[in-house]
Amino acid sequence: MMPDSKQFGFVIVAAIIGFMVAIQFQTVSKPVVRDTRDTWELRQDLMKEKELQSRLLLEIRSNDEKLASYETEIEQSKEQVLRETLDELKTEAGLTEVSGPGIVLSVEPADVGIAGKAASSVPPDLLKRLLNELNMYGALHISIDGERVINTTVIREINRETKINGHSLNRLPFEIKVITESPAAAGKLYNRMQVSSAAEEFFIDNLSVKIKRPEKDIIIPAYQDTIRIRFMEPVKEEKGGS
Repeated sequence: MMPDSKQFGFVIVAAIIGFMVAIQFQTVSKPVVRDTRDTWELRQDLMKEKELQSRLLLEIRSNDEKLASYETEIEQSKEQVLRETLDELKTEAGLTEVSGPGIVLSVEPADVGIAGKAASSVPPDLLKRLLNELNMYGALHISIDGERVINTTVIREINRETKINGHSLNRLPFEIKVITESPAAAGKLYNRMQVSSAAEEFFIDNLSVKIKRPEKDIIIPAYQDTIRIRFMEPVKEEKGGS
């Protein structure tokens, strides 16, 4: 006997209701833990990001301190370079005492003069030629009778007296001190001055130039007078210029 349509429809409805109840029961009995796990993982990631941010901030702060330190060192190094440059310029200009290897020459009256009379002074031309030879053969610093020779030094005769930087060379003997770059250079200068034509010319004026053997430590004083600068003006910065 075939079931009628009402019974068949009831069976279908009951099956659907049973299926839905079974699904709902399974959902309640097995709660989904995915949301809780994702939240925990997010918290862990957030903590890691905060730690990374803290480390980055510390590194940035450390780098800023290093940059500030480098800038300070650069400023200090600039100042140090300026000081060293100023000291070098002073040394080159003859404004500082210097020491080093070199030779000493003694200018004194000759034992036997051509004219038969004792010399009382040194002609400025002879002294200039001798200085030219010394500079030609490697002299770095020179003093004559304790007077430093610089680029503006003037050697001339005033009232029959030879003067250097205003200092009279009216007493014999006197010494010419010369500093060279190295002991080897001092040795070469000594050998060259042994056969110097400028030194030989002193004999004509009843003078002799005795050249002492090289020394390791010769002291030459600083230039004592004021250096006058002429024909020089400070540079003016142009407005709007780079």
